[in-house]
Amino acid sequence: MAEQNLQIAYSGVQGAFAQIAAGKIFPKAELKSFASFRQAYEEVEKHNCDYAVLPIENSYAGEVAQVTDLLYGGTLKIVGIFELPVVHNLLGTEGSELSQIKTVYSHPQALDQCSEYIYLHGFEKRVATNTASAAKEVAFLKDPSLAAIASEETAEIYGLKVLDRAINESESNTTRFVVLSSGKEPESREQRKLFERKEAFTVILIVKNEAGAVARAITTIGDYGFNMRTLRSRPQKNLLWSYYFYIEGEGNLDSVTGLNMLKALEENCESIKILGNYPADVILT
Repeated sequence: MAEQNLQIAYSGVQGAFAQIAAGKIFPKAELKSFASFRQAYEEVEKHNCDYAVLPIENSYAGEVAQVTDLLYGGTLKIVGIFELPVVHNLLGTEGSELSQIKTVYSHPQALDQCSEYIYLHGFEKRVATNTASAAKEVAFLKDPSLAAIASEETAEIYGLKVLDRAINESESNTTRFVVLSSGKEPESREQRKLFERKEAFTVILIVKNEAGAVARAITTIGDYGFNMRTLRSRPQKNLLWSYYFYIEGEGNLDSVTGLNMLKALEENCESIKILGNYPADVILT
């Protein structure tokens, strides 16, 4: 399947950071917007779209728990994790000035990432489903006292004016996006080349209810020479006070060492879900 025939699902309206990321990963594909992470995820499960691009973590605000839970409960595989530098800007209607702004709209994480700027200017905060929908709302209302926190690309899409640039507190603000597939082999040479290397992995573990089981599982990964980059726990929604562990590591699980490590993990785990083994160094800038 040629890339121009691929359909890529993302959550948010046109101009959302997920759309920007998806466009950089798949520059020739058709990008399809959905109202929620779940809808975008399920469109790939139903084979209505080829891939989904969803945020998994922000360097400032932390994990996107809704997406982690979708990975735990769903059937899709991770074929790549990509990093997108995030620059937040203050966007107002044409003719408005920074001194007129009283209220800012944006996604809760964007509001959090710009909290110091918002506090210093005394702005009232209003929550939107994502940064692009905030910009769309400000453009629709045409109120010079309202502004959105969003990308510069979004300003161009909705005809807004950039009142102030790079207002997020951290200059290294970056969002990591997972690229999700139903597991079907990509037909185009371009996509196989993009995703074929196995240098990093993501697994979900449910450890046995025994003393020291978590520590032994984590130690096992290191004992086999795999560097663990991320470890997070999340509650299992159907079991009170029970948790699963989301782990990202470096290495190839299909290697002899990887297969031996997985076998050793079984001694301390009730279940092991391999979410993906993918390239480690495909970065968006």
